[in-house]
Amino acid sequence: MLKKLKNENIIILVIGGLYIVFNAVFISAEIPYAVLIPFMLIVAGFILLSIDKIFFIIVFFTPLSISLKQLGRDLPVNLFLPTEPLLIILMILVIVKIVIEHKFDKKVIFHPITITIFFYLFWLIITSLTSTMPIVSVKALISKLWFIVPMFFLATQVFTNYKKIKPFIWIYVISLLFVIFYTTFRHFTLGLHVKNAAHAVVKPFYNDHTAYGAILALFIPVLMGFASFSNYKKNIKIIFWILTGIFITAVLLSYSRAAWLSLIMALGFYIATKLEIKFKYILIIVIILTTIFIRFNFEIFDALEKNNTDSSSKLSDHITSISNIKTDASNKERILRWNCAIRMFKEKPVFGWGPGTYMFQYAPFQFMQERTIISTNFGEGGNAHSEYLGPLAETGLVGMLSVIFIMIATILTAAKVYLRSKDKEIRMLSISLILGLSTYYLHGFLNNFLDTDKLSVPFWGFTAIIVALDIYHRKQEKNNLPTK
Repeated sequence: MLKKLKNENIIILVIGGLYIVFNAVFISAEIPYAVLIPFMLIVAGFILLSIDKIFFIIVFFTPLSISLKQLGRDLPVNLFLPTEPLLIILMILVIVKIVIEHKFDKKVIFHPITITIFFYLFWLIITSLTSTMPIVSVKALISKLWFIVPMFFLATQVFTNYKKIKPFIWIYVISLLFVIFYTTFRHFTLGLHVKNAAHAVVKPFYNDHTAYGAILALFIPVLMGFASFSNYKKNIKIIFWILTGIFITAVLLSYSRAAWLSLIMALGFYIATKLEIKFKYILIIVIILTTIFIRFNFEIFDALEKNNTDSSSKLSDHITSISNIKTDASNKERILRWNCAIRMFKEKPVFGWGPGTYMFQYAPFQFMQERTIISTNFGEGGNAHSEYLGPLAETGLVGMLSVIFIMIATILTAAKVYLRSKDKEIRMLSISLILGLSTYYLHGFLNNFLDTDKLSVPFWGFTAIIVALDIYHRKQEKNNLPTK
């Protein structure tokens, strides 16, 4: 696999390896701010690198990035180093380049996925202007831009060269393997049956085990797609199956119930695809199930409250606790956050409270009978634990629908590529990527991580690949793909 990477990508891996060694030494010596030294060297080297190289350097460092909070200081801005400063620089470079050259591929601009993203950003701008906390909302808007501009708009242009699509995936996977080996080693060191071990072992790379589980789930369908692709040689397929096994083991050890559920449901989507069930029928089923849930939510919650099994290090209990909303603190707190989001929406249904404001505004909407042992009086607990209810509270109904529109447009585009492309590898890529993304679409009902580089980089990157496959590669055989 490494032999297939270009020299420039091998250089990226070497730089990344040196960065890991430097970080390990600095952290073990309790000199956390020394992590800035290699970061500054990378920034200094920007003048020697092309935008493509900067793009892939960011991809490699994303799984290894560490937040400023992890460095042990209470700062007003919590950036992930080195990726987010690099993303900001890259965003500026891309915008300046577009302004100077006065051009961008119109096929991308008028693509259905891009249109839904424009609508999403437009509504973020509107709701930032009407926000209850304008400064917070403007910061949230800008942070969205430094993910979307480089990892979607620039990425679509990088991926006009088909040969750069797979390195995007493999560079991220290779980097993530370092994190997997690190967390697994720590897990076995602490003991598999130690309560909350899964949460502790992922630090400093992840804030908690659920985000770690989400990114593993995102890549498992992609790895399985490559492992089962019939055109690859046997030894290559064996490597992919080994990687798949490593990722599946890691997601089990993550003890992320949301990740497990998302993979099971993604498998259901795959079966529906193989049975050639049309997307509209799947959508109708989802709407019916949602309607039933809303109509009979009291009866459903009453039945779930009979489950008293709490989450624990014992796998069987941890699985059973998924439906426990009576005593499991994690589940109860999540429902509290959802209820707060819905109450906030009811008070401001059109424009919401403003992007990024949920964590500052939800405290008064907590009901005493719903609070848990991990609830706080001033609501310092974080976000809404939902990629759908969070935007509903912050940007109103239109904001939530704009998120859903992006996902629907991506699913339909991937389905079009899969059904119409004559190239087997492109078909495999399209179905694998959308199944990977679907794990996060489903995961988004229970958590929200798109405000972090860990999930945003592959999320928007996968979306950009699907756009590139549709515009540039769907009608071509892979041996005749453009290299420009």
